[in-house]
Amino acid sequence: MKITLDIPDDIFRQVKAWAAFRGMPLQQFVIEALEEKIRPAASPHTKPAEPPWMRGFGALAHMRDETRQVESWIAQAFESPEEENRV
Repeated sequence: MKITLDIPDDIFRQVKAWAAFRGMPLQQFVIEALEEKIRPAASPHTKPAEPPWMRGFGALAHMRDETRQVESWIAQAFESPEEENRV
């Protein structure tokens, strides 16, 4: 189906640049962007899912205590020079 859309010039330039950067035709880029926008929504009242780029953030939150312990070990190791390095 063919349609005509009024898209602000600055947004159109950005979309065209993104499509070129990814090496894809503008039409394909717009179709994929629209699919991504509507895919997670089961209905207009459903909260959309996280964007794909956010999947990795917070994945290791359950290791917060271990991370703090490792960071303290690193800090201790660099705070005082080892015996062999002292002059």
